[in-house]
Amino acid sequence: MSVKASILAVLTMGACHGYQLRQEIESRTGGTWNINVGQIYTTLDRLERDGLVESNLTNVDGQTTYRITKLGREEAEAWLTNPLTTGPETKNELANKLALAVTIPGLDIAELIHRQRVQTMQALQGLTKAKRESNLDDPNEIPWLLIADLNIFNCEAELRWLEHIEGTLAKSAARDLNPSQDLLAPAKRGRPARQEN
Repeated sequence: MSVKASILAVLTMGACHGYQLRQEIESRTGGTWNINVGQIYTTLDRLERDGLVESNLTNVDGQTTYRITKLGREEAEAWLTNPLTTGPETKNELANKLALAVTIPGLDIAELIHRQRVQTMQALQGLTKAKRESNLDDPNEIPWLLIADLNIFNCEAELRWLEHIEGTLAKSAARDLNPSQDLLAPAKRGRPARQEN
């Protein structure tokens, strides 16, 4: 989730200082996202530079409050109301790691997949247990439950995907296909040689 968009979303409800923004974002995401307060202030500086927020009064504790501008409100509303783009361009560290790993000679891909499956299964079990022990009648639990459910579904999908990868690799091996690759020739640096006429 974008720190920038989250700050703007919270500021649509009123002016806040940095620590307050951190507290609001963390509590409104069910305590699942711990943000460094330095990241909050760095982002506020960029938002102010871009005209999306403006610094307001400084309180008795010396904390500067920020309020959203009209342009910032428009951006926040666009982020809150439009779907997020997902697709092939979306980064997924595990997918990139496995895609790279299968091309590295001598790496035990089966063991790598096994370890990932164990880790994902443990995460799934932990999430399921925590959800079972949560109070479904407490409205303060709703943000956490939404995120927990998504993480549970993602773990389940990841386990199915890992199984699929094993099948794909087994079929490739059966056809004597080996994706392992040596290093490519180093890219040449500098200008190309001048051609004589």
